[in-house]
Amino acid sequence: MEEKNNKKIYSVNKKTPLRNNACYMSEEEKINKIEKHFFHIMNTLGLDMNDDSLKKTPRRVAKMFIKEIFSGLNPNTTPKSSTFENKYKYNQMLIEKNITVYSTCEHHFLPIVGKAHVGYISNGKVVGLSKINRIVNFYARRPQVQERLTMQIVKSLQDMLETKDVACVIDAKHLCVNSRGIRDIESSTITTEFIGSFKNNPEIRREFFHYIGIP
Repeated sequence: MEEKNNKKIYSVNKKTPLRNNACYMSEEEKINKIEKHFFHIMNTLGLDMNDDSLKKTPRRVAKMFIKEIFSGLNPNTTPKSSTFENKYKYNQMLIEKNITVYSTCEHHFLPIVGKAHVGYISNGKVVGLSKINRIVNFYARRPQVQERLTMQIVKSLQDMLETKDVACVIDAKHLCVNSRGIRDIESSTITTEFIGSFKNNPEIRREFFHYIGIP
């Protein structure tokens, strides 16, 4: 948070706010610890933890957190940065659209569900198409804000491909808005991050929007 002219300005850091010792425990140690804490949460809510349907829930939740929903916090799951030489000299934009996004709002720990549209222009390197999906999934699988997620996807591709021309648009529903608070089930949130010619060239930006179906 910055202060400017006595007004507070909230900014989004591109890095996920992690402690320096975030990886000091093994996955199994984390699962065991979360299992105990979640048992106490359910017990505090008044649930009968001896019920057959509930007694294994803390373990299931703990494994889901570590192995699935928040697996993007584990650096060992980082997608490999394998790229290929652009031998065919393709110099137009490449777009992977309608990539499914499943993430978790870091403010209320409720789901963010939507679609990501990612494009880049090669500067001599290309990446396998599934790698783009894997990058989106990796950064989505952690507590997030949508703005940061959008920027992390672009920064990752920029570094991997060594190109300045990358774009990402995410259109997603936030259950912290849809299912609680204002309970607006119709609204969705759109975030964009453009660098290079996607940012500086209106014609290229319009072409990208056309291909992903945004007028």
